[in-house]
Amino acid sequence: MVKLLAKKYNGIACEENYHDTLIDDLCGEEYPCLTYTRDLKDWSDFIRRTPDEYEAWINGCIKECTILELELLKKLEGQNTKIFVDTNIPVEVLMQISDKDHVVIMLADPDTSVKRFFDRPDKEKQFLYKLLLKEDDPEQAIENFKECLKRINSQEKYNEFLNSGFNVVLRDEQRTVEETLLIVERSFKLCR
Repeated sequence: MVKLLAKKYNGIACEENYHDTLIDDLCGEEYPCLTYTRDLKDWSDFIRRTPDEYEAWINGCIKECTILELELLKKLEGQNTKIFVDTNIPVEVLMQISDKDHVVIMLADPDTSVKRFFDRPDKEKQFLYKLLLKEDDPEQAIENFKECLKRINSQEKYNEFLNSGFNVVLRDEQRTVEETLLIVERSFKLCR
């Protein structure tokens, strides 16, 4: 959506994980969560984490991403163009930096987010899936990883976004990309 909106409105697209442009230069002590995968020697360690470890890592990444993303967005301020952002910035920070008509949260049902995680063609997700299949007990490894995903895609977190006061667009498999784009546009009133 970010890419489509930026193209349609001749804007800037800050796509998913746009903070990755900074990762090579980050200090591991200052940004331990974001540099975790950069400095990882064995990717099996990534997929073998417990749900508690995975959730703590994700929460740490969100905090670290927020710092970097706010820095990157500050550099884009003042440009006479719209900026479309796929962000990791938490709801409570978004409330402080934006009004409700400039944020659209796109949500998928928590169960769908977990069950369909490996259905997406993302290289990263397919890489992880292949790693899980190489484990001594692939079925158990996949189940553990799904438990990790359930932690970060919980109903509680879903409800936090849903009830945030920001515009929310719910995922609908029956809707086309173009139809979703129209709904998103209406949600944050780009056409005014």
